[in-house]
Order: sequence, then structure tokens, then C-alpha cells
Amino acid sequence: MFPKEANLIYLDNSATTLIKPKEVLRKLNLAVTKYSANPGRSGHKLSIAAALEVEQTRQKLAKMFNLNDENNVIFTANCSSALNLAILGSVKNGGHVVCTENEHNSVLRPLEHLKEQGKIDYTVATQSKSGGICREDIEKCIRKNTYMVVCNHISNVNGDVCDIKEIGKICEEKNLLFLVDGAQSAGHEKIDMKENNISFLTLAPHKGFYSIQGLGVLLTSRPEQLCPIMFGGTGTNSLELTQPDLAPERFEVGTIATPAILALSGGIDFVNENFNLIHDHLDDLTTFLNYELSYLPIKIYTSTENAKGVFAFNIPNMHSNEVASLLNEKYGICVRGGYHCAAKKHEALDLLDQGAVRASISYFTTFSDVQKLIFAVKSILKCKKLI
Repeated sequence: MFPKEANLIYLDNSATTLIKPKEVLRKLNLAVTKYSANPGRSGHKLSIAAALEVEQTRQKLAKMFNLNDENNVIFTANCSSALNLAILGSVKNGGHVVCTENEHNSVLRPLEHLKEQGKIDYTVATQSKSGGICREDIEKCIRKNTYMVVCNHISNVNGDVCDIKEIGKICEEKNLLFLVDGAQSAGHEKIDMKENNISFLTLAPHKGFYSIQGLGVLLTSRPEQLCPIMFGGTGTNSLELTQPDLAPERFEVGTIATPAILALSGGIDFVNENFNLIHDHLDDLTTFLNYELSYLPIKIYTSTENAKGVFAFNIPNMHSNEVASLLNEKYGICVRGGYHCAAKKHEALDLLDQGAVRASISYFTTFSDVQKLIFAVKSILKCKKLI
């Protein structure tokens, strides 16, 4: 694994994981030493060998998320690109989309773009209960011309959880497309695309799979509902000036990121082998952090039942960026302040003036790391004469 910088406490894993397991590093090394040929672009042995490794990664993902056809696993530049493909590629002119207050700007901005163009309208569902979006929150927003529901599975701001099972049932009953943003959940929460009637699922491999940056994934059970939004070389049908008809080539333009894809393959192996340990570890540390800080005069935005590795708080009369900078400079603790690219969530939490301090945990975070954050928060409060 990657060694941590001396005396540095890294609690910004919701942005990207710092420490990479040996399975990821081994696959990454193979990608740049043995499988660096362009996969599927040539007929020689090295190109074929690289293509087989890529296909194996598709198969692993299809199996993990219960998707019938590995060809419907589409690799993109990042999770934002995957969300853009799902939203822009499935647009229905004159239609209506339901999303939630927990969405990342990777969802909100494409929807707003389509709305500004006069192509769609959308409604932002708000939480009626503590802890996350429920079926009723979505149901009351559905109109006659609604064609898609978009749900952030786990909020990147405070860990609120969307009930994708019940919402998936609504989508099945009303024949709606269901897009789930799994950026903060995939890798430590079970997601079954069939059971939850998910049409599109997006992943951020550099987060829950402990892989590297530069890759996103879109899995789809409804490829016939998707049109490409980028065009170019695919390695197939090269004499034709139109995109191929079949996935994944229809949606994967240009040279794919083989090193990141193979690193993801290693991340999948690591997660599969340690899934219960990862899930329980995030639960334990988030619960511990919430319990210890709940006795202090700070504002906590993470519900106790959502122990998913994302924890948000604020210190009175301090902007979240000021707290994050102080934690970094004085205590060597990496957290994130500000608005986390989630405008509607901060508006819902009444945090437009202050933002929120977010500490986010990975499998490699230790109890000692969390204790040092607790100590630092107490020290700041003492300096501010709040305790």
C-alpha cells in the first residue's frame, strides 16, 4: 500500500482515497509494463491481451452489480462524465425529470443545461425525514411527462441515504428510467441493479474501489434508451462515419484508460475479499466520531443512523473553509470545507453562508486518526473559549 506522509491524517476520502491496496498497485504495474498496448485497436497479441484484461474488468463489474451483459459496462473519463452520458444521452424533449436535494452538480448542471435549452423541466425532491430521501419524497414529484428519476445514493456532503429499493419500485410501476449516482456508496454498500430496478448506475472507482483517478463507469440495463453524446474512433466500423450501434463501443470514444481500468480490476478484487470488513469499519469509525463530537458545542449534520464514512459538522462563528485550513496547517489533518459541489444540499441544510466541514473515512483510516481529529476540534473550541 501507499505509505501515508509522516504525521499526516487524511480524512478526505470522499474526494478521493489516498491509500491504495496492493491489489490495485499490482494491477497498475501490470498495466504499464505488460498491458500497455492499445486494447482492441489492433490484431496483434499485445493489443488482444490488453483487451482481454479490460473485458475481465467489465465482467467483474457486471457480476458485482447483477447486470446481465458485461457489454453494458461503459468506461468514461470520470463519474461526472458517466452522469452526463446517462442524463444527456437519454433526454426526452418535453419531458420531466425528478432529482433530489442531495445531488452533486454533476447531475444538477446537466439538468439545468437541458432546462435552459427548453428541452426538459425538472423537480428537486426534498427530504421529509431525517436520514435521506424516501419513496414518498419522490412520488409526490412525479408528473405525467416524467421519464426519469435521479437519486444520489449516499450524499457526499453528510452521508444521507436514498432508499433506492423503494424508489426503484416506483420507477418499475410507472416505467420510468432510474439513474443512481453510486459515487459515494459503491464499494461498501450492496447495490443490485435488478432488485432495485436501476436503469443507469454510475461509479467513481477512485473512491470506494481504492483505485486511481481518471476513470468513471456507467452500467446500464437499458442501453436502448441511451444515445452517444461524444463521437469518434472506437476501433470498430472504421470505414463508417456514424457511431457503431452496439455497446460499449457506441459510447466509448478514443483510447480508453487501460491503466485505470486494470487498477479498478484490482480494486474490485480487494473490495470483494474485504467487503464486510470495509462496511463495518466505516460504520464503526463514523459512529465513534459522531458519538464523541456530539458532546461538544458544534453543529453536526450527519444522522446517527447514517454511519457511511461521511461526517459533516461546523464550529460556531467559523466558516468551514477556515476550520479546514486550521486543521490542515496546525494539526496536519486533511478534511474538506466549503460546498462540496452540492448546492441544493447546502441550501437544504441552511449552509449557504458557512458551508460544512466534511471528514470522510476509508478502510485505511484508523481509530487514532479519528481521535486526533476529535482532539483538534476540542483544541479549536478551547481557543475560541467555547468549552
